[in-house]
Amino acid sequence: MVTWIVVALVLVPLVLLGLAVRPVVARLPRLRRAALALQRRAGEAEALQEAAEALQVRAEALQERLDTTQRRLAVIKAKRGD
Repeated sequence: MVTWIVVALVLVPLVLLGLAVRPVVARLPRLRRAALALQRRAGEAEALQEAAEALQVRAEALQERLDTTQRRLAVIKAKRGD
C-alpha cells in the first residue's frame, strides 16, 4: 500500500509536469522562427540607422556649403550695390 502512495506521489507530478510542458514544446518551432525574424529585423534596423547617420553627416555638409554660398552671394550683391 505504501508503495502505491509513493508511486502516485512521484508519477502524478511528473504527468502534470509533462502536460504543462507539452504546449510549450509544441510552440518551439514557431518561437524559433519568430526569434530569427526578430534578429533579421534588428539587423535591418541597424543598417537603416547607419544609413540615417550617413545621411545626417551629408546633410550637415550640404548645410555648410549652403551657408558658404549664401555668404558669397551676399558679398557679391553688396559689391554690386543691390
